[in-house]
Amino acid sequence: MIDYIKGSVETLSPTEVTIETYGIGYRILISLQTYEGLNGQKEAKVYIHHYLREDEELYYGFATKDERELFRLLIGVSGIGASTARMMLSSLTAEEIRNAIVAEDINKIKSIKGIGLKSAQRLILELKDKVVKGEGTESTSIFASTTNTATEEAVTALVMLGFTKANVNKAVTAVLKENPAATLEEIIKLSLKRL
Repeated sequence: MIDYIKGSVETLSPTEVTIETYGIGYRILISLQTYEGLNGQKEAKVYIHHYLREDEELYYGFATKDERELFRLLIGVSGIGASTARMMLSSLTAEEIRNAIVAEDINKIKSIKGIGLKSAQRLILELKDKVVKGEGTESTSIFASTTNTATEEAVTALVMLGFTKANVNKAVTAVLKENPAATLEEIIKLSLKRL
């Protein structure tokens, strides 16, 4: 299975990118979020979701692992295919999608082309608990810190304050990147500024 493709950006449009690596050009379908992340770059690393059916083989690419994890969560919902999930990630940011699911904002989800009332309801029903638990986010780097206990306590405390685990994971990760030796109190204070 391909995790990512790294190489020179040969062509880039809002819907696809061609990345050449070792003489092979990979045509990769992307969302507008990824397009914005790759725009202006000569070299890129794109995280891949390999879509394989009996009649087609496609690569969906993402600028971040976080966006890829949300894409995989979305296509796990019955009635949401890969092209619809890509449309969702082009219409709203990953954070907006997660917040709409947690807040049960059916109108925001319905505003996406190709999503009707029933699809929006099914999406919320099937994904709300998963998003609240932090699934569909790339958060392994949080717990690689030496302040493992402090990190876990900070995440628990912030979730208990009412923030979603996905948002908390992002904030805490950013804080630990800037201050790897932060204490529990510092992690919470700095994370609150980002939430």
